[in-house]
Amino acid sequence: MSSGSAIRGSRVGSSPMRPDERTEPAPRRQVNYFCAAGHDSSIWFAAEAPAPDTWDCPRCGQPAGLDQEAPPGRLRSEPYKSHLAYVKERRSEEDGAAILEEALAKLRQRRGRP
Repeated sequence: MSSGSAIRGSRVGSSPMRPDERTEPAPRRQVNYFCAAGHDSSIWFAAEAPAPDTWDCPRCGQPAGLDQEAPPGRLRSEPYKSHLAYVKERRSEEDGAAILEEALAKLRQRRGRP
């Protein structure tokens, strides 16, 4: 009797499924996309499927287009902002000092300090 942890329908050391001589893969076509960084990406589509005008470059993530001479421009990348940076955009230094003082006063009151 086998253990219950085995995956049904497979065996240890089994090889990947290969198409045999009686099957034929679906027809497909290769489309090349070009990004502003100079990357060339080859993407496979079904033969009857229309290729999109733009595709995200797998190497840099920027948009890539079908025209090698005029690829789409780079996306404007926002630098990473911390939570504190967003808070500083909404509050002035004086507001921050007042909120800090209020929080410290509550903390001192809980601890029994004046």
